[in-house]
Amino acid sequence: MKTLVRAALLLALLPAASVYADDVVRYPLLGGSKFPIARAVEVPAGTELIFHSGMTPSPKDPSAPKGTAQYWGDTETQALSAFNNIKASLDQMGLGFGDVVKMTVFLVADPASKDGRMDFQGFMEAYTQFFGTPAQPNLPARSAVQVANLAAPGMLVEVEVILARPKNAAK
Repeated sequence: MKTLVRAALLLALLPAASVYADDVVRYPLLGGSKFPIARAVEVPAGTELIFHSGMTPSPKDPSAPKGTAQYWGDTETQALSAFNNIKASLDQMGLGFGDVVKMTVFLVADPASKDGRMDFQGFMEAYTQFFGTPAQPNLPARSAVQVANLAAPGMLVEVEVILARPKNAAK
């Protein structure tokens, strides 16, 4: 049964792979680091860049009081939702996560955190389900910053991406 579930998951992730990423050069981090981001990404001439607006999560429980942790979920839950929202948008555009060359992540301090900092580990739990996987190994250059607030109270995650597509590729 587990094998069947894993096979279904891999098949579901295949559309997230890139048709266009072969021309893009992704430079690994220095010193052999296996942290799942690229040090830099080189996009060849003749490639269209698509600047995708930041995507936020959908409510985890819309029946919960707005702005609460029950409404939105924790950082990991919100990041998973934001990535799924990005995936839905990219699917409509004929693109996938493998086409992402740059990502900027905005994280609000998780109220459950004792030190008033963003839950970077929770974010990474979600991120590594979409990037650096066997089904989608292409890593973007990425920045993650802590911000005071996002558009809605209780929202902890917003992710924006830049994608690359060869100019002559079908849209």
